[in-house]
Amino acid sequence: MPTREYAATLESLRSHPIPTWYDDAKFGIFIHWGLFSVPGFAAPTAHISDAFSGSHTNAMVMTPYTEWYWNALRVPGSPTAEFHATHYGDRPYTDFREDFDKGLLEWDPHAWARLFRRAGARYVVLVTKHHDGYCLWPSRVVNPHQPRWCSERDIVGELAEAVRSVGLRFGIYYSGGIDWSWNTRPARTFAEFVGSVPRGGYPAYADAQVRELIERYSPDVLWNDITWPTDLAGMLALMADYYRAVPDGVINDRWMHQNLALRMLGRRPVQRVVDALIDRSNRRAHARGEGQKGIVPPRPAHFDFRTPEYTRFDDITPYKWEATKGMSPSFGFNRNHSDADYEAADELICGFVDAVSKNGNLLLNVGPRGSDAAIPAPQVERLEAMGNWLDGNGEAIFDTRPWDRAEGETLDGTAVRFTRNADRVYAIVLGVPSERDIVIRSLPVLDSIRGAEVRRLSDGARIDTRSVDEGLCLLQAVSEASRTAIAFEFSTDH
Repeated sequence: MPTREYAATLESLRSHPIPTWYDDAKFGIFIHWGLFSVPGFAAPTAHISDAFSGSHTNAMVMTPYTEWYWNALRVPGSPTAEFHATHYGDRPYTDFREDFDKGLLEWDPHAWARLFRRAGARYVVLVTKHHDGYCLWPSRVVNPHQPRWCSERDIVGELAEAVRSVGLRFGIYYSGGIDWSWNTRPARTFAEFVGSVPRGGYPAYADAQVRELIERYSPDVLWNDITWPTDLAGMLALMADYYRAVPDGVINDRWMHQNLALRMLGRRPVQRVVDALIDRSNRRAHARGEGQKGIVPPRPAHFDFRTPEYTRFDDITPYKWEATKGMSPSFGFNRNHSDADYEAADELICGFVDAVSKNGNLLLNVGPRGSDAAIPAPQVERLEAMGNWLDGNGEAIFDTRPWDRAEGETLDGTAVRFTRNADRVYAIVLGVPSERDIVIRSLPVLDSIRGAEVRRLSDGARIDTRSVDEGLCLLQAVSEASRTAIAFEFSTDH
């Protein structure tokens, strides 16, 4: 992308185009790994939505996210506090640094990078600082509340080098809105959580750390979380400087700058009112059988892509987005999760295809253990399955764009998703139809691919077609090896 200057204005920043590499990449790896990976425990909640639909007064304590361990530990009687007392006594959370450093001795960043490449990922986003404030690089920016609250080993730099050495892009996550080393009061409710952005010297601290990360590592993705602690002018200045430093970088959508509403949310009386309104809304939705599904962050003043969490958008969007999720209900490693707690590989693949058909990417998380820096076997197995599927079907995913419509179905009701690339249209059947012949139900847009040469991507087999009353029939399209997400290419250039 040509170098250009960006001013710290919304008009200038919004002229920044989505770089082709990000639109083409489709698949990224998220990594949640830190001191919280040592205990690896969270309340036994099945989905982040369940935490909000249950007892709202303790929603932020009952999340299934193990990376929230320190917050829940501060709440007496919480499942996390009880677990900690049983396994660690009165040992403080900060002592997990010693265990993490020992596990780090076994870390091989190049082995991780090779695994991510085999999985078919095109970029990697590392959590450099989560809500506990612990930094995975030797930051020069001093934390006045928690001295030396950073790794002596440059984890960020080592992983960046390893990832880029195998041809992948590298990005960084930074928790700008929350830092429990600055704000030690536990957050039990959603309003308490969002209103807990540290004040005082914290905005300058966060700004300095992100600038340090940009200067040191030139991240291809700048992924902030929750909110941003400065005002609008400070946020726009940082974004402009990032685009100048990394012209083909991208910025996510979790940059709600501090305005009057967010500052008011830091006050207890306002939090109580907001929580009461949220609780009432949740109860009404539950009574109607309309539970919240995942998290969709509000739109900030500027972003390059949206980040729905543990959910997806239903239709093709005019803007780029990225489905953000773990393979199990937690991003960070959970010691209690067995293979049964992880989403099946076939379901991950089908969800990935669905996102791509609607102008999305997938940012799929891995949560390594803190004790030995190893990625758990169920996660590795699913990454390998993703890679195996993409080896045969990646042409229908990478470098594609949404077609005239995203969704269709076969005659027996199996879901179909469409993508396109130049003079090719791809139909991916999200399952194995009951018959060897596949009939894609009639759609107005199918007229543009009638008569096209059809090829099954997994083995290159040519598929004969014929028109039937119900739509377009792909003859003998299901092979003995077909399992799920069968991809077909419709070529109109012959």
